[in-house]
Amino acid sequence: MDGTLQVSQQVAASFKAFLMKSSSKSNLNLYDHLSRLLLRVIEERPHDVVDVVEDLSHDVKLRLYEDTQSNLQDLQQTTMAEELAEQQRVLYVRAEDAEHEYELMETALPNVSEIAYFLEQAGVGLGREEMQRVFLALKQLVTANPMQRCRLWGKILGTERSYIIAEAEFEAEEEDEEGEEDAADEESKETDPKDKGESELDPLPQSTYKPPPVVPKESKGTGANKFVYYVCNEAGLPWTKLPSVTPAQITIARQIRKFFTGRLDNPIVSYPPFPGDESNYLRAQIARISAGTQISPQGFYQAIEEEGAEEEGGDEDGIEENPEFEGVPVGELVESLSSWVHHTQHILQQGRCTWVNLAVKNEDESNEDDGDEIEEDPDEPEPEVGPPLLTPLSQDAEIFETPPWSPSLSSSLTPQHAIAVMRSNCWPGACAYAHGKKFENIYVGWGLKYPGDGYSPLLPPPPQNEYPSAPEITEDVDPTVEEEQALQDALDEKQAAEEAEEGDSDEEQDEEDD
Repeated sequence: MDGTLQVSQQVAASFKAFLMKSSSKSNLNLYDHLSRLLLRVIEERPHDVVDVVEDLSHDVKLRLYEDTQSNLQDLQQTTMAEELAEQQRVLYVRAEDAEHEYELMETALPNVSEIAYFLEQAGVGLGREEMQRVFLALKQLVTANPMQRCRLWGKILGTERSYIIAEAEFEAEEEDEEGEEDAADEESKETDPKDKGESELDPLPQSTYKPPPVVPKESKGTGANKFVYYVCNEAGLPWTKLPSVTPAQITIARQIRKFFTGRLDNPIVSYPPFPGDESNYLRAQIARISAGTQISPQGFYQAIEEEGAEEEGGDEDGIEENPEFEGVPVGELVESLSSWVHHTQHILQQGRCTWVNLAVKNEDESNEDDGDEIEEDPDEPEPEVGPPLLTPLSQDAEIFETPPWSPSLSSSLTPQHAIAVMRSNCWPGACAYAHGKKFENIYVGWGLKYPGDGYSPLLPPPPQNEYPSAPEITEDVDPTVEEEQALQDALDEKQAAEEAEEGDSDEEQDEEDD
C-alpha cells in the first residue's frame, strides 16, 4: 500500500513538473494559466461555462499581456497629407491689411466662386474645395506680385505630381533678364577661344559650314510670351515662374510626345533633342494649347488698329473688349461654330506668332562680306501669314476626320437655364463656357494633342499549306554501305568494259591502215 502511494506521488510530481514547463514563445506555463482560469470561473460564475471557456482562456492571456505592456505609445509620424495641410493653413489666415487685399482681389482676380459654379455646370473643373484653395493661392500670388490680371489657366496632370497653372498679365513690361543672360553667355563663348597667335604656326582648315540662323524669341508682352505663367503642384505650395518660350522649343515640342512628371527640373529625353528641361517643355505646351483653344463668343472682343502699325511694320492688330456686347443666345452658341472666335494669336511654323525675315543680314555680316566677291542675293522668302485674330471656329480644320470642336448644353432638361459648353477635340481637356456676357476658358488634361486613332497593325497572313508528297520532290533514302559497294563495283566493271572496247577498236584501225 505504501509502495503504491509513493508511486502515485511520483507520477503526480512529474505531471506537475510537466504542467509548469514554460513555453519558449510566451514564457508562460499551463499550470499557472489553468490556476488563473479556474479563479476567474469561480469569481464570475458565468452561465454555460463549458461553452465560453475558450473565450475566458483567451481573455486571461490578453489581460496578462496588457499588464506587462507599457502605457507609453510611439509618436505617429507626420503623413504627407498632414504636411500639406500645415502648408495650406497659411491660406486661411487673414492678413492685417484686409482692405488692401480686397482691392487686389477686385482688380486682378476674377470671381473664382462664380467661375467654379459655371464649370461645375459644364462638367469640368477641379471641384469646389480645390477651387477654393486655388482661389486663395491665387490671392496670395497677387499679393506677392502686383499684377494687372491673374486667372486660373488650368491644371496639367503628371505621372508623379500635377501642375496648377496661373496666367498673369503685368502692367509694365519687365526687362527680359533671361534674354540678356543668354546674350551675355553667347558673347562669353565667342571670346572664350584661345589666342589665335598659337595657331598661326600650324593653322587648321576652317569649316565653311554656316549653321542656320536662330529664330529670335518674342519679347515679353507679345506673341507667345504675351502672358507670364506661374505653376505649383498643390494649392498652398510656393509658386514658380516659368521661363519665356523660344521658337526652337515650340518647334521641337510639336515633334515629340512626353508625359509630364511634375518635377520642373526633370530632363526631357527625346529625339529630336529638346532644348531645355520640363519647365521649358511645360511652357511650350501651354503656348500651343492657348493658341489653339482660347475662344470667346463672337462680339465680345473687337479689333483695334494701332496708329502707325503699318508704317512701323508692327504686329497684328490688337483686340479690346466691346462695351456694346449684349451676349449671344445659348442656342446660337451651340448650333453654330461661327458664334465662337479665337482671341489668341496663331503660332506659325516658325515658332512665333509674328513672322521674322531671317534672310536679312546683320551689319557685322554685311561688313564681312564687303571684301568677298559679290554674290547675287537669294530670293526673298515669302512671309508666313496665319489666320487673323477673331477667326470663327467654323474655319478650323478637322483632325483625323474628327470635328475640331464639340458644342453642347450643360443641361437638356432645363435648356432655358443652361449654359453653352465647347470642348476641344484637338486638345482633349480644353473647355470653354458662355452664359450671357460671361465666358471662361480652362484646361484640365495631360497636356498632349489628340494623336488620332491608335495604331493597329495588320494581321499576319494565314500559314501556307504543307507541300504535297510526290516522288519528284521527296528526298530519297540514303543507301546502305552494301548498296554503295555494289554500285561502285558495277561502275568499275562498266568502265573496264568501255576501256576494252576502245582498245579493240584501236587495233582494228591499225590493221586497216596497214
